[in-house]
Amino acid sequence: MIKRLIDKVFGRKGADRPVVIAAPEHGIRRDQISHGARRVCEQLQENGFAAYVVGGAVRDLLLGVEPKDFDVATSATPEQVHRVLRRSRLIGRRFKLVHALFGNEVVEVSTFRAGAPESGDTESPAQVVDEHGRVLRDNVYGTRQEDAARRDFTINSLYYDPVAETVLDYHKGLADLRKKTVRMIGDPARRYREDPVRMLRAVRFAARPGFHIAPKTAAPIAELASLLGNVPAARLFEEMLKLLLSGNAAACVRQLRAQGLHHGLLPMLDVILEQPMGERFVTLALEQTDRRVRDDKPISPAFLFAALLWHQVLAAWKQAMERGERSIPALHEAMDLVLDQQTDQLAIPRRFTVTMKEIWGLQPRLDANTGRRPHLLLEHPRFRAAFDFLALRAESGEAPTELVDWWARFQVAGATEREHMLLPAAAGSSPRRRRRRRPSGDRGAPEGGADVAERSTSDHDHKAD
Repeated sequence: MIKRLIDKVFGRKGADRPVVIAAPEHGIRRDQISHGARRVCEQLQENGFAAYVVGGAVRDLLLGVEPKDFDVATSATPEQVHRVLRRSRLIGRRFKLVHALFGNEVVEVSTFRAGAPESGDTESPAQVVDEHGRVLRDNVYGTRQEDAARRDFTINSLYYDPVAETVLDYHKGLADLRKKTVRMIGDPARRYREDPVRMLRAVRFAARPGFHIAPKTAAPIAELASLLGNVPAARLFEEMLKLLLSGNAAACVRQLRAQGLHHGLLPMLDVILEQPMGERFVTLALEQTDRRVRDDKPISPAFLFAALLWHQVLAAWKQAMERGERSIPALHEAMDLVLDQQTDQLAIPRRFTVTMKEIWGLQPRLDANTGRRPHLLLEHPRFRAAFDFLALRAESGEAPTELVDWWARFQVAGATEREHMLLPAAAGSSPRRRRRRRPSGDRGAPEGGADVAERSTSDHDHKAD
């Protein structure tokens, strides 16, 4: 029924008026919209403004997927929205927006926008682009039709009115959604120049099962991939995180390689994926992440990025040892080198890099199953993540499965069984000599020993990981 309606209304290319899809035809129920988004639309409409749930939420509902958040577009200016919605705040410099607060829910409200400025057009201070065509500032407001044309892909240009329960479609978004096609609105090359991150978004959407990028939309990507170098590193990291936590991370990485976009995001990833052991390790890490996303289990971005960059650390570690560095100092040198290289392209936050270094640094320590070290490692706040990392290494074939089995038993064993599991000290090693107690009057400041070093931990808990 939807297909017949689309074909009837869109008899010519670029219809000026949208297809209006009624509730029985699109299947979206009002109660599927979050409380906050419904109230924003209702209050704005009660005050004489147009207001719609837009973008990814509408797309996902039509696909039968529960949206992660709901955005609203309106004819009201940000200042007018702020006056209508009692609990709201104005945000943004590049794009001025309103955040409406409803308990723990934050609804992002944007004003309908006009067409993007041409490169080099500096007549309006509200619209600014750089020499590459990237939009730096854009606060020119327009009509609903202009706003629809400003959206990136047709499948994201659908408007849902929770009051009237209708869907508005200007650009055959429903038809492309039915065909699982990612198609750019307007000239793809110009739209990528406006915002190079759209290339990554195209990859993320196309990684969904059955989806693909339309040929004309994909054609300019390889040529314009270098434009990602002009995007702030923090914004690249944010988009990369969405890509890797989409539930289709493995397919996303394959799409990144196919479109030639991976070099500026994860340096040397292509080289890693061409090595049998490295490819298996990265693939297992991505598939494990996808399973956890699908099962609605918590995900650690630090663990995932530690896995993606591990083989770069291994290569740098080996090089440092070949130069004569001792093993552990060489490992720390390798970790710093890899992270320094990465932050030039992708600004991984420190709260993640600290955890990544702890996971990497614990790997050689997990080889030890003698003396007090295993007991002390169990107390480390990153032990569980490091053990899971070791298990991933064993599954890919680069660590012995016997070591993983030993640690799995040691974690749950009782005190007596643990003592039987510990191996005796290596032959020829000299036992630690006990220090004689000094008289109380001669005691000085405590000296840091091996046990103190073993108990040192990060000064961050990183609950967000």
